[in-house]
Amino acid sequence: MPIRRLPPETVNRIAAGEVVERPASAIKELVENALDAGATRIEIQADGGGLSRILIADDGHGMAADQLALAVERHATSKLEADDAGDVDLLRISTLGFRGEALPSIGSVARLTITSRPREGGDAHQITVEGGDQRPVAPAGFPGPHGARVEVRDLFYATPARLKFMKSERAEAMAISEEIKRQAMAHEAVAFTLDLDGRTTLRLPAEHPGDHGRLKRLAALLGRDFEANALLIDQERDGVRLTGYAGLPTYSRGNAAHQYLFVNGRPVKDRLLQGALRGAYADFLARDRHPAAVLFLEVDPLYVDVNVHPAKAEVRFRDPAMVRGLIVGALRHALAGAGHRASTTVAADALAGFRSHSGVGSGPAYSPSSPSAQGWSGWQGWAGSATAAAQVLPGLNDRSARVEAADLEPRPSPLDAPGEVIDPLDFPLGAARAQLHGTYIVAQTRDGLVVVDQHAAHERLVYERMKVQMAAGAVTRQALLTPEVVELDPAEAERISARVDELAQLGLIVEPFGAGAVLVRETPALLGDTDVQGLIRDIADDLAEHGAALALSERLGEVCGTMACHGSVRAGRVLSAPEMNALLRQMEATPHSGQCNHGRPTYVELKLNDLEKLFGRR
Repeated sequence: MPIRRLPPETVNRIAAGEVVERPASAIKELVENALDAGATRIEIQADGGGLSRILIADDGHGMAADQLALAVERHATSKLEADDAGDVDLLRISTLGFRGEALPSIGSVARLTITSRPREGGDAHQITVEGGDQRPVAPAGFPGPHGARVEVRDLFYATPARLKFMKSERAEAMAISEEIKRQAMAHEAVAFTLDLDGRTTLRLPAEHPGDHGRLKRLAALLGRDFEANALLIDQERDGVRLTGYAGLPTYSRGNAAHQYLFVNGRPVKDRLLQGALRGAYADFLARDRHPAAVLFLEVDPLYVDVNVHPAKAEVRFRDPAMVRGLIVGALRHALAGAGHRASTTVAADALAGFRSHSGVGSGPAYSPSSPSAQGWSGWQGWAGSATAAAQVLPGLNDRSARVEAADLEPRPSPLDAPGEVIDPLDFPLGAARAQLHGTYIVAQTRDGLVVVDQHAAHERLVYERMKVQMAAGAVTRQALLTPEVVELDPAEAERISARVDELAQLGLIVEPFGAGAVLVRETPALLGDTDVQGLIRDIADDLAEHGAALALSERLGEVCGTMACHGSVRAGRVLSAPEMNALLRQMEATPHSGQCNHGRPTYVELKLNDLEKLFGRR
């Protein structure tokens, strides 16, 4: 077939299909135009899921009459500067929109009306485009001193086939709301108002620029729980700066819907950034849990290409490894600084559970002598707890094994102040008072109580010590009196055999032993007397599940977590009073001890005020 040029109308509609996928896409482009115009207030209205009508009103610098006609021409833009020779540098893009395709694309598939008054003064003018048919610019009224009003009616009326692929009005309205949320997160100094079908669903006042204003904006959009459980992120490396907020591991979600990523103020969905976020939390969350985070990356435009996707939803970095390292390092630094802190939602969930099952006379009264108060001793003080614990909890009082990265300030511990007498109730996790069902430690604090899952807590402590030893390349090993043969599926044995060098870094010495078997000679000393058969099978399952999907260097931490699980104090293990107190003190001195290796909380803290409300005393 001969090559021929397509008509301009067809070209515009093809471009519209790339840029304007749905009503939310059109609104994104129009809001970004308003932000680039210096708007401090943006109002968005959408009817019928945005298919019937869209209105974007802003107080930006506006456009003069001669600029309106250019605004609806393809590849006409005010956002790219040309040098004296007329060349445009596409590597230095500092605005949100720059292609000059949004307005003509929308006008080719809808009824588009733009009304604007310039900030420099003068009368307001209006231009209309219907299905690609441009009308002359004409004088018009305008409600404000300057700015623009862009109205879109009957979106996709000129391309009926596209309408068949639209979702329900409710789904399209939800997509619009989500898009405005993202834009509002990135621009806390701009006021946003969103009306859907005549009902105001979002009204956000302008906040002061900076961390405080940004957190207030995020709290208004994501809820007060996010504000209470978010960690401030602010790190810079090689001219690239990462700011924002990331949630505690125990404030995780079942999907990645609460992850918002921005590059130079532009909302993006980038695999590199999402992978770095997932990698930073790999030590703290189970595979089916996802962190909540809002992260802003500021990069010199020369080092990021934003022109790789028509809708500008993806970016490409010149040095992706450095960007990934910055994100992982910054997040882990913030998580380490959180210490043993757990999310406030843990206590709220616990109280909700109490209330949903509470009732007068619902069970027998508690007494210290009852079987449920297992481990109650009525002791005085906590002296000698570390010495006693060392006999039962391997390495529990090994102060040299505490996690103290060179770039982090160690958390002060009362154990580091010899000779000072401190009331155990003043410790963050209080003084142990009982052990329930051989699994949970109940501690009293100055203003409430703490319930600790002893297995989950000690699992985290063992894991953190193993990480320190791994980083130093000095995982202490212990030789088995008799090497143990582990029978496996031939494929599992091959996977284990292929990783013997990497497993040796973890203190696990394994050798091939014929078809379908491996021989274990040494295990990490921290694990003590562990179930070697179960350990090897769990590691084989880990490697089988991930295979080549991740580099083993990134998997070593998860294998280390499996080892820590096998080497920690088990549920059902009866602990003495000194042992329980020693466990609490070590939790306070160990980063990340607020959650186990799978992201579950290691303790629940209930304040006295909450308990009094629970029993109707307040």
